[in-house]
Amino acid sequence: MERHLEEPDFWNDTERSTKIMQELKNLKDTIEEYNSLETMYEEIQILIDMGYEENDASVLPEIQEAMDEFQTKLEEMRLATLLNGEYDKDNAILTLHAGAGGTESCDWASMLYRMYTRWAEKKGYTLEVLDYLDGDEAGIKSVTVQINGVNAYGYLKSEKGVHRLVRISPFNAAGKRQTSFVSCDVMPDIEDDIDIEINPDDLRIDTYRSSGAGGQHINKTSSAIRITHIPTNIVVQCQNERSQFQNKDKAMQMLKAKLYLLKQQENAAKLSDIRGDIKDNGWGSQIRSYVMQPYTMVKDHRTGAESGNVSSVMDGNIDMFISEYLKWEKLGGKTEE
Repeated sequence: MERHLEEPDFWNDTERSTKIMQELKNLKDTIEEYNSLETMYEEIQILIDMGYEENDASVLPEIQEAMDEFQTKLEEMRLATLLNGEYDKDNAILTLHAGAGGTESCDWASMLYRMYTRWAEKKGYTLEVLDYLDGDEAGIKSVTVQINGVNAYGYLKSEKGVHRLVRISPFNAAGKRQTSFVSCDVMPDIEDDIDIEINPDDLRIDTYRSSGAGGQHINKTSSAIRITHIPTNIVVQCQNERSQFQNKDKAMQMLKAKLYLLKQQENAAKLSDIRGDIKDNGWGSQIRSYVMQPYTMVKDHRTGAESGNVSSVMDGNIDMFISEYLKWEKLGGKTEE
């Protein structure tokens, strides 16, 4: 009797080992961060004691600088403790769509794209463009990027919604104030094989020529893929991979992840948050406003968090808004009294 031996599941074992090693590294990094904070605290205490013993006020600036650094690192570590969602540790896939406002909104989309790029760089994350569509005259009509790094989705889920800009338009000869809108959708990059059944009849698959800067295949072949899930009207696109088949695989992975998240929701309100395309990309639906004229202010309409330094925010310094959102989320969508 011939006996057949099952081959070892090499790829699954390798993937499992990689995830375990990544988890171990994350735990090791957390311990190292804690030890570093403990050392910083002890050094600050020593500086304070020295100042008292020697009655030396010249050490005060050094103490203040050390305390500021300690508080910043402590806040970063505390913030990470709020990221305990099922997919918070995953990479993030972020999509920007220019809304009402024409060329002005396309320019606003390019400004937000730069903001998130700068933020990712400050975090030490890597960024991969999956889909890119230029504006007719300037800026970006839409862009989808994958941001790779630990807790990327946990942080960036705060950015999902409509972002509103108020400024004097550089595209308006009369120098009038212009209001523009860009929608931001964020989803986790779920790498596991998701058990979601999709009826092929529910899909519309379109191919088109890649666009945007970079890549040998840009504007040469119709390798880019757009998949529309007709029952939910979810649209995913990918043009970054080298072949149409690879783009289709990535787009299907993104679609499955979105459908999986939809399946987990218990009511229509949560479902609309996941889809990110329920609300109109225009007046009355913004989560955050960025005002550049006649005054400067960035305000998050969910948490009430504000910053008067618009330039700093646009340069990627959005951690304050992320932190306030995560605290707001933990309180069930309520602001602290």
